[in-house]
Amino acid sequence: MATLRFQALKESSGRKPVKFEEADKKSVLFGSNVFNDKAMKQFLTADAYKGVKDAVQYGTKIDRKLADYIAMGMKEWAVAKGVTHYTHWFQPLTGATAEKHDAFFETSYDGSDPVEKFGGGQLVQQEPDASSFPNGGIRNTFEARGYTAWDPTSPAFIFGTTLCIPTVFISYTGEALDYKTPLLRALNAVDEAATDVCKYFDKNVKKVTATLGWEQEYFLVDAALANSRPDIVMTGRTLLGHTSAKGQQLDDHYFGSIPSRALNYMRELEEECMLLGIPVKTRHNEVAPNQFELAPIFEETNLAVDHNSLLMDVMSKVGERHDFKVLFHEKPFQGVNGSGKHNNWSMATDTGVNLLSPGKTPMSNLQFLSFFINTIKAVQEYEELLRAAIATASNDHRLGANEAPPAIISVFIGQQLTKVLAELEGVTKGKLSPEEKTDLKLNVVGKIPEVILDNTDRNRTSPFAFTGNKFEFRAVGSSANCANAMTTLNSIVAKQLKDFKKAVDALIDGKGLKKDEAIFNVLREYIKETKNILFEGDGYSEAWEKEAKKRGLSNHKTTPTALKAKVSKKALDLFKDLNVMNHVEVEARYEIELEEYTKKIQIEGRVLGDIARNHVIPTAIRYQNTLIENVRGLKDIFGASFEKIAKEQISIIKEISAHIEGINSNVEAMTEARKKANALTDAQKMAESYCDKVKPYFDVIRAHCDKLELLVDDEVWTLTKYRELLFTR
Repeated sequence: MATLRFQALKESSGRKPVKFEEADKKSVLFGSNVFNDKAMKQFLTADAYKGVKDAVQYGTKIDRKLADYIAMGMKEWAVAKGVTHYTHWFQPLTGATAEKHDAFFETSYDGSDPVEKFGGGQLVQQEPDASSFPNGGIRNTFEARGYTAWDPTSPAFIFGTTLCIPTVFISYTGEALDYKTPLLRALNAVDEAATDVCKYFDKNVKKVTATLGWEQEYFLVDAALANSRPDIVMTGRTLLGHTSAKGQQLDDHYFGSIPSRALNYMRELEEECMLLGIPVKTRHNEVAPNQFELAPIFEETNLAVDHNSLLMDVMSKVGERHDFKVLFHEKPFQGVNGSGKHNNWSMATDTGVNLLSPGKTPMSNLQFLSFFINTIKAVQEYEELLRAAIATASNDHRLGANEAPPAIISVFIGQQLTKVLAELEGVTKGKLSPEEKTDLKLNVVGKIPEVILDNTDRNRTSPFAFTGNKFEFRAVGSSANCANAMTTLNSIVAKQLKDFKKAVDALIDGKGLKKDEAIFNVLREYIKETKNILFEGDGYSEAWEKEAKKRGLSNHKTTPTALKAKVSKKALDLFKDLNVMNHVEVEARYEIELEEYTKKIQIEGRVLGDIARNHVIPTAIRYQNTLIENVRGLKDIFGASFEKIAKEQISIIKEISAHIEGINSNVEAMTEARKKANALTDAQKMAESYCDKVKPYFDVIRAHCDKLELLVDDEVWTLTKYRELLFTR
């Protein structure tokens, strides 16, 4: 294995940047492989085009006859671009995307008359076997049928020679088996709730769209080096490895000059994104060595989620062409920054207004305040559920360290906006005097645009921060499907906006208050109620943990604990009342996520035991034998005085033996803990056992292995080291 390490180092050190030339300007390439508005106008009849547009804008159903015309045009467009197959592209609860390719090809019953065929029935619905996808007990194996159904709000696209049709995925009995279905329902809920509130300010608003701009962080590691590490191959992260003497402490990588190999990778990746209509705009070095980020322009949330899921697949494929392994794990390397997927979220009206951006008039700013304060209120009410939405085994490693936000959910709004809320808190209860109304409009609400213009401070430890015209949910993990967090966030905001409208209407109808008076009165109470969730300071401090506990905020540091919030009565009622998920769908997801957590820790434990015993210990013994031979030689030469001369060698021999014993005993204890955990039948108890009884051995075993890495001769150490993984460019 030492030979493999040095072969990999030789191979990686000889790499040259893969040549790449852009085919054309980004504006020309953008959306070329997407069945977008331009393509539909060219390949669809007027009725078919209108049918798709109405389905997207108003949710109207497309009848089967019209679907045939749409399928015909879609096939003609795709075949003209060299496409041979089609697939229903969906996002099952595995966290990855799924596809089953079928050819545009059929024959008659006797095998004659071959034709290229793709009809409305094949476009609208398919029946992939659902038996091997996670289902959380929703259906039995004998009811394995699952159905994919076309989502016209996310346009079809070409990847390679395959036409990919974004779809939802539901069970035989109708429950959602994917991420997209609940997300679409949540987006519909927030649209209805936000539109109703918008009508207080503008009667012309007919639709509100939740928008999302994700920021994807990732590591690039040379493929040969990554493949020389069994832990990276099997788990996506390093389970052991001593930190490099130089890491990120000099801050010399962040926003630095992008290495040539990485830059050419990014250029090709961006071209692929342009063809697929993914509007990536920003690229830069991140804080840790060999860590990078790319970010797009904001899009409608459903489309943005699809694009991020597609992007991760594209990133890996392009990485292969450039001899890179792309690591999406939240914490692939100990001691340096982990990777997140910051979800920048806002809402926009069909009249072109960003609801989280102030306007030019006091009324538009009161609208901004309504959505701003209601979002904070939603987080206050459902902070545990938001934590559960980003809970995974891999994200547990990241939260609370190296600039990642802590497990305590809080909201950062900046000092200036905190002062604005403090002033609004003093609004008189009930009817307002003309003087107070004028003062509010001129000196508080009217000055909000200037306040936000100067409010550029961003607390890097805040999990949920207001950043000028949007909220940034920074706690989302880099490997996550954005839909999980976005379904929860849009649901809680929808619920809160509904409650807000009821409260305002009650004051208008029952107390005789004018509209703006009623809004100010409700917002005043919300400001008082949300003080506990607002936090401006250091999220890592022990003082904040104590303060958060006093405030009644949760601090769920592990996934098994955090996930319990998903099946609380409060959460079940929320999703059911909004028609986002029924109890069966929520509980299924809870079971699936617990099982995924258990399996990931189980796999990591097995891989760590294997590496420790089959790589680290044999290497340590081999080096120890070399030292023993050296001591024997010194004894032969110096006789009785050899112990003084060989003092250091003997000390290292003893130290190696102690670490070998530490590894062996702890691997055996970990294996026994796994066996006990595996005997449990309750998913929650099994996950907790893996978390509390199995996982603690990881750090102990790693500590012994990492000490041996420092003791053993570099020439015989089999595992590629941190300095090689992080600094090979």
